[in-house]
Amino acid sequence: MNAAPDPDEVAEADRRFRMWMRLNLDHAAAHFGLTVTGEPVFGWRDRSISASADSPNGARWLRVVSEQMDWAHGHGWTGNDDANAVAGVPKPRVLGVHEWDEGDWRRQRAEMMTFTNGTPCSPTDTAPPGLDPPGAWWDGLGQALQVLSHTATDRVSTDQGKVDRRVRAAFGEGVDVRIQRWETVHGDLHWANLFDPLAIVDWELWGRGPAGTDVATLYCYSLTNPGLARKVRDHFPVLDTPDGHRAQLYASARLLHRSELGDHPQLTQPLNDHAQRLLRCISP
Repeated sequence: MNAAPDPDEVAEADRRFRMWMRLNLDHAAAHFGLTVTGEPVFGWRDRSISASADSPNGARWLRVVSEQMDWAHGHGWTGNDDANAVAGVPKPRVLGVHEWDEGDWRRQRAEMMTFTNGTPCSPTDTAPPGLDPPGAWWDGLGQALQVLSHTATDRVSTDQGKVDRRVRAAFGEGVDVRIQRWETVHGDLHWANLFDPLAIVDWELWGRGPAGTDVATLYCYSLTNPGLARKVRDHFPVLDTPDGHRAQLYASARLLHRSELGDHPQLTQPLNDHAQRLLRCISP
């Protein structure tokens, strides 16, 4: 039996990795001729580091993502840059890309983007207490997602096979959720990826997915804030349709998988309760 990792050793490894990621950010800034001005922000499990920066042409946002060689390719690797093709949605635009290898174990990708004005709706994926965007913000989000849903792309965010794997892993092999309608989706619409004034960031996972995926995901991330969850439902009637029920069950399964990995444990029970209600709705 393998011994549990020593917490102090893990903390030291994490500290060293973050220091190394800061050096990568400095390398990218030098490549693009930028001066980092903001305190760096680390992404999911420190996989990425980002910060505001100055350029001769104005403010920019600089992001560096680090990945093992086997994963540093495909749609997930190029999503932010590919999203330049999405028009009519408030979002950052990638202005330059720089990639390099760190030995034979990591691939680095730096993206210089336009700067997004405003403030993230939450410092984490889930909804903070008291979050209450104004009506115009909700209207803008609905319009943006409608435009996105009709955007042509050959990218795939989620296919039927992925839905099957996630749903059956979470709720049993006997659960069958056949997606009836597909559209273009952001793929990871949570509160840290939404800004006020409205902007949508982090486009790594966008592509074709089940209709209603984005609002279903946002609703599931709002379950610890019942008032906000009701507003999501009020503004997006698709949640109360068969398409919306299927999308919510998939979103619940996806977030439950993340909770098993240690993310947002406060959502585990609300997600399970919500999923049981959905299973009753979609059962033949």
